[in-house]
Amino acid sequence: MRAVTTVSVVVLAAAGIGHSVVASLDAGIARVDPFKDMKNRPRAGHGMNVLLVGTDGRDRITEAERRKYRLGGAPCHCTDTIMIVHISENLERASVVSLPRDSYADTPPHVDLTTGRPHAGHPIKLNAAYAEGGPQLTVRTVESMTHVKIDHYLEVDFTSFMKTVDVLGGVRICTAVPMKDSYTGLDLPAGTHTLMGGQALQYVRSRHVDGASDLGRMQRQQRFLAALVDRATSSGVLLNPIRFRDVTRAVLGSVRADKGFGTDELLDLGRAMRNFSPSSSEFTTVPIGRMGYVVKGIGSTLKWDPVRSERLFQALRDDRPLATHRPPPRNAAARVAVAPQQIRVQVENGTATAGLGRRVDAALTATGFATTRRPANAAERTATRTVVVYDPRWDRSAKSLAVALPGSELRAVRGQGPVLKVIAGTDFRQVRRVRADDPRQGEFGAVRGDEVGCA
Repeated sequence: MRAVTTVSVVVLAAAGIGHSVVASLDAGIARVDPFKDMKNRPRAGHGMNVLLVGTDGRDRITEAERRKYRLGGAPCHCTDTIMIVHISENLERASVVSLPRDSYADTPPHVDLTTGRPHAGHPIKLNAAYAEGGPQLTVRTVESMTHVKIDHYLEVDFTSFMKTVDVLGGVRICTAVPMKDSYTGLDLPAGTHTLMGGQALQYVRSRHVDGASDLGRMQRQQRFLAALVDRATSSGVLLNPIRFRDVTRAVLGSVRADKGFGTDELLDLGRAMRNFSPSSSEFTTVPIGRMGYVVKGIGSTLKWDPVRSERLFQALRDDRPLATHRPPPRNAAARVAVAPQQIRVQVENGTATAGLGRRVDAALTATGFATTRRPANAAERTATRTVVVYDPRWDRSAKSLAVALPGSELRAVRGQGPVLKVIAGTDFRQVRRVRADDPRQGEFGAVRGDEVGCA
């Protein structure tokens, strides 16, 4: 939401509203110094990287709003949402990478905010870094994990989120299936809806709509942010001084930013970002290598895929686009629910035919599936039918993979984990080309803001 406010400010600056207006808005932003005394930081890349965090600010919500939008309980004083927003060097693209709040992390040495004592680095969930060491430890931990230098820090809470949506007149979202979450109270039938502040907060906070949990919630946050950008840039709000004043007053009371993000930076961005639109933005989530990684004293965490996540952050450092735009295929591909690039596969040869495992692995890789590229022999070598072994939690991925292997058998095995197993049988002939309805294709599963459709 703070990123959208920034865009609002810079568009006004570009439209000639004036330095004094921008300066007055800058004066209303609370300041924090997340970079104080930081050493051994990553080398600066190209473009600008902003760490955007959403904090649990339910202590600022009224009692009536707490009851209506299911915001009971004590605030955790942690980051509920963590995103790296990369602005390209040519100021023509914004890449948003969501970092799951339950990500496994190792903190650098720091001073604990609660005890005031020096604290050695230790394992933690990423969102808990804020509670232990505030914005500074959050920035240091993210830089340590990503090797991406953070240039600016922006922080927003529940209150400013709700007020921003309300003053914009609501944000339009689309859902292909009903969405219901008893924890947040979200209850949306399939179709298009204009969400006001409280209902929008329910939408972006819901984690129990489907089996995707926090990963699904982050995709909905990204969809909502794209829709919010579309609303702000297409409705004329940004170029109407009176309405813009109302928007900024709604958010600035609970926003914090680093000391270096001031009037001059806003004006420089504004002069270049005159034509910013949803097509200028792209969204993705850091690749996950292991779900449910249990750490003693911490609980269940998400462990990043070390190879794919490093490629993603290298792309940010190199200022390269994350969303790929491929020409339509010559031959029609079968439609599936999950993009093959998002499905991890281990191939085993279940027959006595030498080299079959390598052939199947190569064919799946050529079709876009994320195979291990290390086919092995199955324990039993008498398979007559190809089998897809999968954990029930990844049933949509399994069904998508089965479409690419005509005639294959689906076999659910609890505890299999996120990596699906293909046991090649003597019936294997070819891998069928598939594509997902969801535009999150490509190596990083990134989607442009103008490609976001029904969730």
